[in-house]
Amino acid sequence: MACKDYHDLGQGISYRKVYDYEGGATCMGDDGTVVTDAFAYHVSIACNHCNQPACVHVCPTGAMHKDTDTGLVSVNGKVCIGCGYCTMACPYHSPAISDVTNTSAKCDGCRSRVAEGKLPICVEACPLRALEFGDIDVLLAAHPDAVRSLAPLPPSSDTSPNLLIRTCPAACPTGSTEGHTTNVDENNYLRF
Repeated sequence: MACKDYHDLGQGISYRKVYDYEGGATCMGDDGTVVTDAFAYHVSIACNHCNQPACVHVCPTGAMHKDTDTGLVSVNGKVCIGCGYCTMACPYHSPAISDVTNTSAKCDGCRSRVAEGKLPICVEACPLRALEFGDIDVLLAAHPDAVRSLAPLPPSSDTSPNLLIRTCPAACPTGSTEGHTTNVDENNYLRF
C-alpha cells in the first residue's frame, strides 16, 4: 500500500505481487485421526533488477534500461513504444503496458529515493522488516542461507535476479509440482 500511495497508483495497479503457494493434503488416518502434510507460504516480489534483465535485452528502443551506477532497471516512458516485448520476456511479470499511457510501467526501485540515500518506500514501510535493500553481496553475507529462487518463481539462472529469500520449512524448490499458486487471478488482475 505504501508503494501505491507513494507512486499514486490507481485501483488494480501494483508494482509488488504476493504469490500464495499451497500444497499437501489432509486425510483421515486408519485410526480415525486427521493426518495432514498441508503447507502454505507467501512470496512477495517486485522487479528484481536482474543482472541479466530479459526486459532490457528485448527492448527494441532502449527504453527499458539498467542503470550502471545503481543497478536499477527502469523504463523511459518517452522512448517506450508500448510493444510489450518486455512484458512477455520478464519471467517475473514485472513490467506491464499501461492502459492509460500505452507504455511500459514497472517498479524502478524508487530510484529517486535511492539517489537521495533513502530506502525504497516498500522497504521503509514494511512493518515486520521482511524486506531489505542494498548491495546484493552485503545482503548475501548477512543471510548466507537465503536462496535466489523457490516455487513458484522461475529458476534464478534465467536472469540472475538481485533477489534473496529466506525460506521457511515448507518452501519448495523452483519447478516443484508439490503445490500450486492459489491466487493466480489476483496477480493477473494487477494491470496498469
